[in-house]
Amino acid sequence: MEIPKLDELNLLHTQICQALGDPKRIQILYALNEQPLHVTALADALTTPQPTISRHLRVLRQRALVTSRREGATVVYELADYRIIEILNMMRHILRDSLARQSNILA
Repeated sequence: MEIPKLDELNLLHTQICQALGDPKRIQILYALNEQPLHVTALADALTTPQPTISRHLRVLRQRALVTSRREGATVVYELADYRIIEILNMMRHILRDSLARQSNILA
């Protein structure tokens, strides 16, 4: 196995962070954590137009955060690696702790 150069690894890291940089994409990942879904089900669950969901799914797929498979005429999406939810949850804990510290400073 060839280990990527540090620059390549940093680029991949940046691309994943950019993919996570939109709140709607984070909502999509959390929805897919519950179960694999097709675009229409995601659009309904997130009350977002289907073309918008499709655009976000394309970004997530390009960054290998979700995978897709055909089931007849439907394409079903699921998380490529469920550890992404652990990362998102960890980020939320860090944010909560940071906000708590800031509120203590301001008090």
